[in-house]
Amino acid sequence: MAEQTIPDEPESSQRSVPRPVFTDAEAGAKEFPSSRSRHYNYFTPRKRRASVYEDVTVDVQPDPARHLTQGWIYGFADGTVGYPQEWTALQSSNWHEFLDPNEEWEQTIYRNNADTVRSIQRTIADAKASDAFDNWNRTWARVVERHVSAWAHAEHGLGMHVYLPAQRDAPTNMINNAMAVAAAHKLRFAQDLILYNLELTDELDDFDGAMHREAWQHDPIWRPTRENVERLTGVRDWGEAFFAAAVVFEPLVGELFRSGFVMQAAALHGDYVTPIIVSSGESDTARDLRGARALFGMLARDLEHGDHNREVMQGWLAEWIPVSLDAGKQLQPIWSQVAEKVVRYDAAAERSRQRLADLLGDLTLELPSEVSA
Repeated sequence: MAEQTIPDEPESSQRSVPRPVFTDAEAGAKEFPSSRSRHYNYFTPRKRRASVYEDVTVDVQPDPARHLTQGWIYGFADGTVGYPQEWTALQSSNWHEFLDPNEEWEQTIYRNNADTVRSIQRTIADAKASDAFDNWNRTWARVVERHVSAWAHAEHGLGMHVYLPAQRDAPTNMINNAMAVAAAHKLRFAQDLILYNLELTDELDDFDGAMHREAWQHDPIWRPTRENVERLTGVRDWGEAFFAAAVVFEPLVGELFRSGFVMQAAALHGDYVTPIIVSSGESDTARDLRGARALFGMLARDLEHGDHNREVMQGWLAEWIPVSLDAGKQLQPIWSQVAEKVVRYDAAAERSRQRLADLLGDLTLELPSEVSA
């Protein structure tokens, strides 16, 4: 067979493509000391190497003072742009200095909350299988029905209407994350209590699963606590909202009721399930308080703005401590509604005041006379 040849392409059909010329003006052409590094180093990690928490939170929220050389690239209809530092009366030389001591971020909150829910579900299933609810004292069942279930409303109010709005307004992603995690804890704990209420409605005769709404809305015992939470939902200064909830309300009202009453009284009335559920919320609150302690402690010790911040926080204490003290005092009748008096209200209240005093000492703030009296 004769060899076939492919004819040359006509000269007129050849394309003329300009050859690229590099001028060193292209993005990435400039050499920096870290140009060949395979590790992020635009922030100083807490330890020798950055943790996953630091990698996924530090500078995720933009800030023109650090990396946005063109200024904010978005704003609101009224002309407000980004995350104004004027959204709180507190001031900082470096808001980015705060790192959550719990190192919480999206993955950890999903994993930890899922573990908690599974643990609670197993506890309730075991209690149902062993007929543990049959051993409950009837007076205790009435307390859980009316008061323990009512606490879900306080947790939901703080999580949905205090922490969630506040976390949006904070100036760094690290502060946002800490408050967003606190919000998720509150909302999950509120859900835990309501789902538990539904289980008890099926397990206990004459257990009124709707009684908690009547108690929260109309019972004089809960009216000051509801007022405290509702007033917190109206605070627009994100720093004040977080401070008044985490530093003031939690020790004087939340811990007083959860640890000072429920955790102490349940076992003597044949109930080991409720303390396990409540302890999960108490544990989460303790973790969230570590973040609040670190944030407000940083601001109180700020070399440039510390005096100003302490003055602002002392003003918040003067405003919110009387509100929370009154809410805690009005809960006192609950201690007398159980058959077995394991702990006195006065002892529980004194413990919660001492916890507040210790916290304020760590923040270098003065203990108001209402607490020390």
